[in-house]
Amino acid sequence: MTLTHIIALALIQGLTEFLPISSSAHLILPSQVLGWPDQGLGFDVSVHVGTLAAVCIYYFRDLIKIAVGVIAAALGRGMGIPAKIGFCMVIATIPAALAGMLFESDISTMARSIKVIAWATILYGLLLGLASLLNRRVLRTDPRDAGGRSDSLKPLTWTRAVIIGLAQALALVPGTSRSGITLTAGLFLGMRPQAAARFSFLLSVPVILASGVLEGHKLLAHPELSGASWSDMLLGAAISFAAALAVIHFFMKFIARSGMAVFVIYRLLLGAALLVFIA
Repeated sequence: MTLTHIIALALIQGLTEFLPISSSAHLILPSQVLGWPDQGLGFDVSVHVGTLAAVCIYYFRDLIKIAVGVIAAALGRGMGIPAKIGFCMVIATIPAALAGMLFESDISTMARSIKVIAWATILYGLLLGLASLLNRRVLRTDPRDAGGRSDSLKPLTWTRAVIIGLAQALALVPGTSRSGITLTAGLFLGMRPQAAARFSFLLSVPVILASGVLEGHKLLAHPELSGASWSDMLLGAAISFAAALAVIHFFMKFIARSGMAVFVIYRLLLGAALLVFIA
């Protein structure tokens, strides 16, 4: 891999993993549009490790509180808010895990279809726009209704976790965007945008971790699939880490001021551009 390929692909992964614009739609552009060679499984795993490290560091305190709360609840010491968030994360992860196991071969086929990615990018962009419009009433309420923080997860319920989890399973269709569909579901359910985004980011931890473990196991079994040197993978991980950390920080501030319109428009333009490309 050239230095240009490493930087570009790592930036794409880091910037798009947590934005509601679909990382899969962007990752096909270098190979399909620019004719770049496949980066290999090893590089894919490394940049995902970078994004996982970013979200874990950004929400380190939250994750520690959640882990402690879950352990305390398991020991019969009561169900506090952190424990409830933790169990909601587990509930919301199950549908995607089951769907991944059941439809892995179909997903692999769809991942190679630019048409599927393009239409999914457009469809779920429109859904995000509709959810954002219907959610405007939440923005007009007093922030204190969420416990004093606009990103508070106190209003999170088991039902909401199940629905968001079912929505997350749809992200297995390339072009959907995991962060985008979970954020969309949260907005439809009446969660404040910052709270929906925070839960979406927390949900990425078990999902990316599980995906990394599975892909890492595959890589250990078939090292010839790596396709990249250790130096390339380390550099890619570092770049995706820095980009993802910045995205998480600024995205939360951005949606508090500007909403989702820019992401909806971007998705529609990207999907249309992909359709034009294959026409």
